[in-house]
Amino acid sequence: MSEHSLTELQRQLQLQNEQFAERLRSELPVLAELASELQQTRAPESRRLLVVKIRERLHKLAGAAGTFGFARLGERARVLEQRASRWLDSSKPSVQAVAAFARATRQFASAVPLDEHTGTSQEPHELPDELQPGCRIYLLGSDAKAGASVTQTLRNFGYEALLYADFSALQEAIAQQLPDALIVGVQHDDELAPIAALQQQLDTPLPLLVIHDRFDFSSQLAAVRAGAQGFFCRPLDITQLENSLERCLNRQQGEPYRVMIVDDDARLAERYGLVLRNSQMQVQTLSEPQRALDMMHAFNPEVLVLDVDMPGCSGPELAQMIRLHDEWLRVTIIYLSAETDINRQMAALLKAGDDFITKPISDSELIASVYSHAQRARSLSTALSRDSLTGLLKHADIKDQLALEVQRASRSSKPTSVVMLDLDHFKQVNDRYGHAAGDNVIRALANLLRQRLRRIDSLGRYGGEEFVAVLPECSAEEARRIFDEIRERFAALSFNGFNASDARTFSVSFSAGISETDGKTAPGALLDHADQALYVAKHHGRNRVHLYVE
Repeated sequence: MSEHSLTELQRQLQLQNEQFAERLRSELPVLAELASELQQTRAPESRRLLVVKIRERLHKLAGAAGTFGFARLGERARVLEQRASRWLDSSKPSVQAVAAFARATRQFASAVPLDEHTGTSQEPHELPDELQPGCRIYLLGSDAKAGASVTQTLRNFGYEALLYADFSALQEAIAQQLPDALIVGVQHDDELAPIAALQQQLDTPLPLLVIHDRFDFSSQLAAVRAGAQGFFCRPLDITQLENSLERCLNRQQGEPYRVMIVDDDARLAERYGLVLRNSQMQVQTLSEPQRALDMMHAFNPEVLVLDVDMPGCSGPELAQMIRLHDEWLRVTIIYLSAETDINRQMAALLKAGDDFITKPISDSELIASVYSHAQRARSLSTALSRDSLTGLLKHADIKDQLALEVQRASRSSKPTSVVMLDLDHFKQVNDRYGHAAGDNVIRALANLLRQRLRRIDSLGRYGGEEFVAVLPECSAEEARRIFDEIRERFAALSFNGFNASDARTFSVSFSAGISETDGKTAPGALLDHADQALYVAKHHGRNRVHLYVE
């Protein structure tokens, strides 16, 4: 190529770089606007659609930026695109993760000054992706030491926690940006009055948790009047506080309740379904009770609304059939009938029912009754199947999930990996720093695992400090890469001791063993293989991940 041709090519390439820079000046503001909208959106489906739109734009930037001289910008876009994909694939899409993603995307799109002559970008320093803060929590408390301890622990749990020493500073912070929740520490009831006034000024009151010096009736009443959804007395159990905080946030972000209606009057059933769907519930209607069991398997409802008098099979008879199946014992059954005879109503309730509503019923009464029962059913189901400390599946439930995934692997011939991990020297943590500190370590690891794994992965607390993860369509090598990253991230966390004799901060590591199957290995053997690999990891010094080798 001649010197003239080379110069012309360089000129054309530089022109394309400059044109791409102009394109960025129009595209980045749109990206920032989408991120801002995501920060304000509460509806789960709307949030998911926005994340998909943002991911598509980030994908295009990641693919093109490096070609036109913006390599660093392209790398940042790729990191954000991967975060979006992880959230969309998460087993528990949460406000924590999407809030952090929205803030990071907005910062990326709003704070990237471009040099149009060189095609380079100077970007502000930002925490690595794995250290991005989660859900934004504001704390108000005059005790700086106690506040700092709570703040650090919440950060270990995956939240972005900010501490304010006085109400005016908190008020100013809220005026600039709303948090996802508010935690207030007080000594006297009258300190809650300005919080109550602040809540009334907001379009939607913030989830509020109160920490008080007293646990008497008047203190709890003052907290409720301020809008509190959780109340805690000093000395504070930080694990219980975080459990309550997670419940508050999940209540805002939870999946729609699933309701199934069985009524031989198809038009009436559809009318009820329309009313409940308009209240953001998922509804399946059925006019033939003979098909109810198949629909139960397919839809897995939380609440079942049954007519009492139906041809071929009455509501109480269908309810008794449903109660024959252990997996449906948690489903709430509501009879909805024109029957007004109290004796017949009582007879129906004694046959597997939970409530009896008389037709006709107003739309608002129907919504209130079904919603309250659905809320209770979900809370009960979660309490029965989930470990109270971590929110992960219990021992028996994670083993059941493993059996299901092994069956799927057998049908698809795709690999499934099982990871068994155990905290290193955990007894020493409890003995030296106290069981409250040990609970915080377990909770922090559970939250980190939830954040880093996919929607299709399953997590369980197998024992005291032992966890099991089931990763479908994932090879052992890929599982090792993922858990090595989690291991490094967890080992970098800093925890507070609770014993007065040793109040220092400390860190903890874990070891993990991994086994893989394509469906030909029995679930029990798969767990044994992962356990053997875990033993090898422990034997070779701990704080490592080891693959099972036959």
